[in-house]
Amino acid sequence: MSVYVYAITKDSHPLDLNGVKGVGESPAELRTVHSGSLCAVVSEAPEELSVSRRDLEAHHGVLGHLWADGTILPLSFGFVAQDEDAVRTVLEERAEQFSQRLEEFTGRAEFNIKGLYDQDALLRAILETSEQARALNEATREGGGTYEDRLALGELVAQEVQTRQDAIAAEVLTALRPLAASEKVAEPSQQYFVNASFLVDSERADEFTRTAQELAERYGKDVELRLRGPLPPYSFA
Repeated sequence: MSVYVYAITKDSHPLDLNGVKGVGESPAELRTVHSGSLCAVVSEAPEELSVSRRDLEAHHGVLGHLWADGTILPLSFGFVAQDEDAVRTVLEERAEQFSQRLEEFTGRAEFNIKGLYDQDALLRAILETSEQARALNEATREGGGTYEDRLALGELVAQEVQTRQDAIAAEVLTALRPLAASEKVAEPSQQYFVNASFLVDSERADEFTRTAQELAERYGKDVELRLRGPLPPYSFA
């Protein structure tokens, strides 16, 4: 029977699974598959696994529960193995790699920071500081101006937005990098001008959090920095 795999850890982990439910409409009890000094936390895989809020929350709930008691390698949502023997084989074949990663994660946690810029405030700032943008905005107001004027305004605003967001993203990363052991930086998106995860030693967690909060206060209400953590090392496993 196929099994759903949540995480890999050492067999010395407390593995308190009582009352913890996994994915699926009628989730089965969690159990462990052992191989040497490693084990995987699994449950019977549901017949239908959907990327639903219920199952995502269940998956992350299991990982959070395990991580609170010790170091784990969290697996991404949706990892299903053919059976327990298949899980055991992977544990055996990659024992050295898994053990090394568990050592690297011991005493560390992931922190994720996302940055959003208030687009209306950003546009106002551009119009306040750029004479060219103001002139083009006046020329094209209420449908006026030429097509070239509107095109030039759009290009200028887009360039200014990119420049300002890149500058703040660079400041955020520069301030937080020295406090982390490792980082994973995603490409900027239309929603987030910065989206980065950091692996932080436990003794630096408070300093990391404080620095992120100070950055948020410095930029004011026009820039929102969302900090999540401490978390299991999702981005680094």
